[in-house]
Amino acid sequence: MTAPEPALILTLAMDGASFAHFDELRRRHFPPERNVVPAHITLFHALPGDQRSLICRELDAICRSVPPMTLTVAGLRSLGRGTAFFLEAPRLRELRDHLADEWRDWLTPQDSQRYHPHVTIQNKVDPKEAKALLAELSAGFRPFEVRGEGLLLWRYLGGPWERLRSFRFTG
Repeated sequence: MTAPEPALILTLAMDGASFAHFDELRRRHFPPERNVVPAHITLFHALPGDQRSLICRELDAICRSVPPMTLTVAGLRSLGRGTAFFLEAPRLRELRDHLADEWRDWLTPQDSQRYHPHVTIQNKVDPKEAKALLAELSAGFRPFEVRGEGLLLWRYLGGPWERLRSFRFTG
């Protein structure tokens, strides 16, 4: 009997400067033993690995009609035991809603919930540490923009992710 294909994760590909900024914050504030993936904006956490070919065809087609998009990093949010930047991203929500509708039969309860785009830079720390980072980053925060340049498809490997494919927005 063949083992099931690992789940697939879909994230937004950010412009290089934004990715570098968030990834540096993540390396600085995420517990090192738990920081096994780069900074990311997740669209779906667990798509079926055995549907990879169909998913790739769908993403190829969609990304040809979607132009790069601007997202606003609007503020910070407490995760209780972590900290995240939250995003205002109407075009990303629209794209994600379209994909969720197409893939509704595959979605896990987590991926079926209302979508809240964010970048987690700290998680699984003592709540006091998380509260301190939130206060520090909030003190000088000003909204800024991130450019969404495409989508990234990953394979979940029980903690780490393996990057499988990128899809550029070319519409």
